[in-house]
Amino acid sequence: MQYLKKAVVTPGSNEQETRNITNDILQNIRQNGEQQAIDYGKKFDGWHGDIVVDQKTIAQAKDSLSQQLKDDIQFAHDKVSSFARQQLDSIREFECELSPGVWAGQKLIPIQTAGCYVPGGRYAHVASAIMSITTARVAGVSNVIAASTPKPEYNGIHPAILYTMDLCGADQILAMGGVQGIAAMAFGLFTGHKANILVGPGNRFVAEAKRILYGEVGIDLFAGPTEILIIADGDADAELVAYDLVGQAEHGVDSPAWLITTSEKLAAEVIERVPHIIDALPEEQRQTATESWRDYGEVILCDNDEEAVELSDEYAPEHLEIQTGNPDWYERHLKNYGSLFVGEETTVAFGDKCSGTNHILPTRGAGHYTGGLSVHKFIKIVTTQKADRQANRELATVTARLSRLEGMEAHARTGDIRLKHYFPGQKFNTGIEG
Repeated sequence: MQYLKKAVVTPGSNEQETRNITNDILQNIRQNGEQQAIDYGKKFDGWHGDIVVDQKTIAQAKDSLSQQLKDDIQFAHDKVSSFARQQLDSIREFECELSPGVWAGQKLIPIQTAGCYVPGGRYAHVASAIMSITTARVAGVSNVIAASTPKPEYNGIHPAILYTMDLCGADQILAMGGVQGIAAMAFGLFTGHKANILVGPGNRFVAEAKRILYGEVGIDLFAGPTEILIIADGDADAELVAYDLVGQAEHGVDSPAWLITTSEKLAAEVIERVPHIIDALPEEQRQTATESWRDYGEVILCDNDEEAVELSDEYAPEHLEIQTGNPDWYERHLKNYGSLFVGEETTVAFGDKCSGTNHILPTRGAGHYTGGLSVHKFIKIVTTQKADRQANRELATVTARLSRLEGMEAHARTGDIRLKHYFPGQKFNTGIEG
């Protein structure tokens, strides 16, 4: 394989600085409580208003939006909730008899409280509210707390985000972003409910806060800057490929956009087109995408399809597009990715906004071991077991022997005592010599 364009920076270059800053903020809020979180909100977001959003404010946000926008939000919500319900239907509770007198099963127990973070910085991420809150609700979460960055120019949370949070079923909404928003949900500030799980995308400080808190609370996944990888061959449309790469590059200055191709001609065309597409963007997006493509963009030429699959699986990208003449072959062979987009007729932006699949996905190689946010993240799949007394003949004797093999005598005796109680006077081979 040959790198026709190579990234000059790797994600995570400022990890230690991010970790130190985030840890300090979390510890200060943990020690000093709500007022400390409020003070950070004033410092970082310039917000001096109420933290818990009331129904009057939500109603005003709803009234301020056009009917077209509300219809579009409803469209996306319906698609995401429909897909989430299908996911929920794919898992079930059951009980089975593994051997005579031994029953085992699984129960599905929704998490009690979910904290859903919705980015509200540079962009109004209404889709992120849909992806997290809607999915939690479909999963059956009892209490959903949502938090997003307030902006003085909106007199609080962006009205479209606020409307969407309410539409999707948030029980409490906090006008608090960044690390302080994550801390408020994790520590139960302002609501009295500690989140059992924290979900949702955010900047590097939000992602680091979730990483630090993992274990104390659950999280959806370890996330970094958004990524796109496109596998394309000579049959692909270079313009579509280039636009899709730029579509993700505008997310942030550290958002990787990768192209793997078996066609040197396509590679050259894409490399030529991308700067022109970026130059035509509005100024803010142009500056972001320029830095992202310059520092993190890559174009790799592979000798064949097998090599392309091998390299893609090594990258394990968050978003993976297939624009080739044989997409079905690639779909069968690819293993590591967050979400797959098959054929030029679909694109990452569809999944990001409204097609139905979730856009909260693994980055930075996490696609090797996990998928994205789903109803499964909000449900504990726990096991149950029952046994009758006759089943103890086998269960207790095998348990006793295995426990003694491992040197765990107290374990063994929990089997011994049942044999003694249920089958008095009978002899069993429990691993005791003599």
